[in-house]
Amino acid sequence: MKAQGFLGRPAVVVLAAALGIGGIALVGADRLGANPPASLKFASPEEPASRNTFAPVVKKVLPAVVSVSSSKMVKTGFDGPGEMDPLFRQFFGEGEGRQFNIPRQRRAEGLGSGVIVSPEGYILTNNHVVDGSSEVRVTLSDRREFKARVIGTDSKTDVAVLKIDAPNLQPVVIGDSDRLQVGDYVLAVGNPFGLGKTVTMGIVSAMGRGNLGIEDYENFIQTDASINPGNSGGALVNDRGELVGINTAILSHGSEGNQGIGFAVPVSVARNVMDQILKSGKVTRAYLGVMAQEVTPAIAKAFHEPEVRGALVGDVSPNSPAQRAGLQKGDIILDIDGKPISDGAQLRMNISLMQPGTTVAVKVLRDGTPREMSVRLAELPTEQAQVEKSVDSTESAMEGVSVDNVTARTARGLGLPATAAGVVVTDIDPASHAAHSGLQRGDVIQEVNHQAVKNTSDFERAIRGSKDEALLLVNRRGSTLYVAV
Repeated sequence: MKAQGFLGRPAVVVLAAALGIGGIALVGADRLGANPPASLKFASPEEPASRNTFAPVVKKVLPAVVSVSSSKMVKTGFDGPGEMDPLFRQFFGEGEGRQFNIPRQRRAEGLGSGVIVSPEGYILTNNHVVDGSSEVRVTLSDRREFKARVIGTDSKTDVAVLKIDAPNLQPVVIGDSDRLQVGDYVLAVGNPFGLGKTVTMGIVSAMGRGNLGIEDYENFIQTDASINPGNSGGALVNDRGELVGINTAILSHGSEGNQGIGFAVPVSVARNVMDQILKSGKVTRAYLGVMAQEVTPAIAKAFHEPEVRGALVGDVSPNSPAQRAGLQKGDIILDIDGKPISDGAQLRMNISLMQPGTTVAVKVLRDGTPREMSVRLAELPTEQAQVEKSVDSTESAMEGVSVDNVTARTARGLGLPATAAGVVVTDIDPASHAAHSGLQRGDVIQEVNHQAVKNTSDFERAIRGSKDEALLLVNRRGSTLYVAV
C-alpha cells in the first residue's frame, strides 16, 4: 500500500514534483548568477537577517539547556499465556500446553529536559522526569553525554536536582520570577519529542496559577509559548535570557501536544527547593495549620464583606500554630507580613516557602473587623501534608438537596467522631444551585448562617429563615469549609 501525500495523492508523486521544481529553480538561479539584471538589489552581508530577533538571547541560553534521559524497570502486568502480549506471542508461538517464560518487567525509557544552573554541574529539572529511575543520563548542547546523579527531589513542587561531572559548562543566569508580569515575552527551551535544542516564543499569560491538581504546591507561571512532551524540566527564560521558570505541564484536553496553555514552576520556588536539598539533603516546610479556601463573591456577600479578597479559614487544625495564635473558623486572612493574600492556594504556597520557627504577622478580618496577630510557624508534619488539603432521605427545603440526620453509624462511615452532629447530604441534583456552589453528597452540614444545626428540623428551619443565600459550614471527610448557596 502506498503512503498518501497531500490531498490523498501518492506521496511518491508529490516528491517527484517537488524535485522537478527544485531542479528548474537551480537552473534558473545558475543562469541568473551568470548575468544578473542591473535593477536587482541585494542585502548587505553585514546586515543581520532580521532586525527583530531573539537570536542573541537564544545563543546565550542554549548551552545551559540539556536533554535528560532516564530509564527504570516497570511491571508488565503479564501473568501467563492467557495474557501474553502479541509482541511476545510472535516469538514464543501458541502451542497447546506450552509453558512460557514471559518477562514480568520491562525497561521504560523517558525523555525530558534540564537546565544547568552552576559551573559545578548542578542541573534543575522536574521530579517526574527522573522519578523512580535507575539510571539518568544528560546530553549537552554540544552532544557530550554524561551519567547524572540525582542529588534530591521534591514531589510536592515537582522539582529535582541533578549533578554531572563535566568541564567547561555554561550555566544559565538565574532571574527573578517575582518581577514577571502578564504580557512579558518568554522563551521555552527544551527537548520536545526528543528533538533537542528547540526554542518557542510566547508571553506570560497568567501568574500565580493554582488549584489545578497538578502538584501539592502550585504557583505556576502560565504561558502560551509552545510546551510539549519532552519540554518538562526545560528552561523558561525572559527576553534577557534569564531563567524565570522550569517548564512542567501542559493543558492538553486529551491530545499529546501543545494547546497554548503551559505551566512552569517559578524559579523562586525551584531555587528555594534546590537550596534546601543542597544544604540539608531534604526539603522542610513551615505550616500554619488552617484549611483555607477561596473567597468567592457569594462567600464575601455571606460574610458581609464589600471586597472579594483573602483566604477564608474553613478549619483550624488542633494544636497547630494557627490555633495557638487564636485564628478561628470564619476568619479571612488578608495578608502575611504585609504581602496580600489572594486565595488559599497562594497562602499555602507562601507559608511553605518559609522556614519552620519563623514568626509572621497575620492580618485577618473577623466579623468585619480587621485584626492583627503574631504566629510562630512550625514544621509541617508528615501526616499534615494531606490535610493542608442506609436510612431513607427526605427532600430538604434546599432545592435539589436531600439530607438526613447524622447517626453514630453514619458518622463512622464518613470518618467522623461518633458524637458528630448535623445533617448529611444523601443526594444532590447535579444541576442544582447547591451543586454548582460546591456542595457534595456525603457533606455534613453543621451550621447554617453561623447557627448550629443538630438535626433535619434545625436545618429546615434555618434554610426557610434564609432570605437570599445560605452560608453553610460543611464537614467534608474530617475537615470543615464554607459553602455559600
